[in-house]
Parts: sequence; structure tokens; C-alpha cells
Amino acid sequence: MPATDDEIREKYLERAIRELNAFSREVQACTQCPRGALMPVLGSGHPQADIFLIKHSARPSEVEEGVAFYGRAGNALMKSLKRLSIDPLAVYGTLCVKCPVADPAMADPGCVARLVEEIQIVSPKIAVVMGPDALAVVGELDLPMRRDIRASPGELQQLTPSIEALYVPNIDDALDEEDSKREFWASFRALGQWWADLPPY
Repeated sequence: MPATDDEIREKYLERAIRELNAFSREVQACTQCPRGALMPVLGSGHPQADIFLIKHSARPSEVEEGVAFYGRAGNALMKSLKRLSIDPLAVYGTLCVKCPVADPAMADPGCVARLVEEIQIVSPKIAVVMGPDALAVVGELDLPMRRDIRASPGELQQLTPSIEALYVPNIDDALDEEDSKREFWASFRALGQWWADLPPY
């Protein structure tokens, strides 16, 4: 008897969970970056999220918990997603530099390039690239048929044939200063329209 659509979706989800767990274990076991006894900061969210958030490096609260977008940035994002009527379960967030090194420039380029593997496992429909440092990393990724993304806040662009991209300012820089908050929100709001236009499954 052929598998139903639900059963097929369930199998894909199980595979994504397995692959992300293996990816996380490999990142935790990696010794390429000088991070000492600190653990890497791992991505979090739905393993098959439509929306893939990419920030450059961790803040202290994220290092403490070992989870990307933990703390103020995560809370601000949850409020923003709610305002845009976006299901938070459709979101996955990660960092370019997963190791909490003193200076993100100390991160091993091979480790940073593993972002490709993470994107391929989740297979999102859109990548939200936060800030110039994350944009520079995405611009170097060895993604099949990758196109260059411009630093044009709020403009939908094509990253690959199957993944759109939205460039926004770094949320960490938009938490305290009013103008920066407005600038972030003005560009992030485009994600709400993108979500609203997404065809139903």
C-alpha cells in the first residue's frame, strides 16, 4: 500500500531530526576553534522550518545556554514574529560562528562553512540574513547555484533556486537604540508579507 502524504512528511521530519542531531554532535566534538572548555552555540527551532534565521556570532546569554537566539534577541524576535502572525514553529535560528571564541575572526573557516550542511538539512524556503558579517559569510558559502545577496534591507532576493533571502540589520544591534530598532523592524516586516503570501500546504 503506498504511503500517504502525512507518512512521507513524517519520514522526512524524522530524517531531518536525525541529521540535525548528528550535526550537533559533530559540532560539539570539533576541536578546530580555540574555544577552551566552552561548548558551541547550536541552532534551534523546527528541523524543517520554512524560515532560517542566520546571525553571525553569539552574545553572552547564548554562550551561557549554548543555544542561538537565546535571551533578549530571541525574545525580541518572538514578539516580532507574533506581530507578523508568523508561526514560531516555522522558524529555525543559527549562527555562522558557533564556537564562543574571543574574536569571531578566530573561528576556523571550515567550521563556519558547515552552515551549508545545516541549511541543506533544514531545507528552508527563506533565509533571513542578519547584518553585514553574516552577509559576508553567506556570500562565501558553497551552496549549489548560490547567488550573491545585496545588503538591501527588507528586499526579497533569491539565494538559490529554492531558497529566497531577506537581508535585515543585525538584531543584536537593534535592541537598545530606537533608530536601530525602527530600521530592523522596517526591514523584518517584509517577512510578514512573505509569510502571508506563502501558499497553504
